[in-house]
Amino acid sequence: MKTHRWNPYLVGALIGVLSILTFTLADKPIGISTGIAQASGACALPVLGADGVAANTYWAKKAVPAWDYGSLFVLGSFFGALASALVSGSFKLESVPTIWRERFGPSVGKRFLAAFLGGVVLIFGARLADGCTSGHGISGSLQLAVSSWTFFIAMFISGIVTAFLFFRSTSKS
Repeated sequence: MKTHRWNPYLVGALIGVLSILTFTLADKPIGISTGIAQASGACALPVLGADGVAANTYWAKKAVPAWDYGSLFVLGSFFGALASALVSGSFKLESVPTIWRERFGPSVGKRFLAAFLGGVVLIFGARLADGCTSGHGISGSLQLAVSSWTFFIAMFISGIVTAFLFFRSTSKS
């Protein structure tokens, strides 16, 4: 079976180059949570209005909707992942992935609800931690920030525990 994965050493080197370019050209670290928060603020504009978004403490914390580095990073991440999947031949639309279906059943609604709630928790945590996995894990750890290394270690531990709880084998051997 052919896998459609990038070489991790190449990816690590490319992330290093991207980090250098980002710091050099944009004077910003790699990070996506602010761009996601800006996008959600832009989606809230028609409902809350500009004053409502500006008055909201979530968006007031560096996330007022704008077309800047963060917004472009979000779009670039999406289109880069799409291009990679298309080039590798691994792209497919799938509402319920096989691993989810085997563990939790075929319900599309249940899958979408879990994905939405997971995304809400993830972005809320990123805003609370003042950085996301890419901001802390890549940029912060490259700068040897203690808070970023603490975040990175906690993220890996919680990811391992979560994977064990949700996807452990249910069969008895």
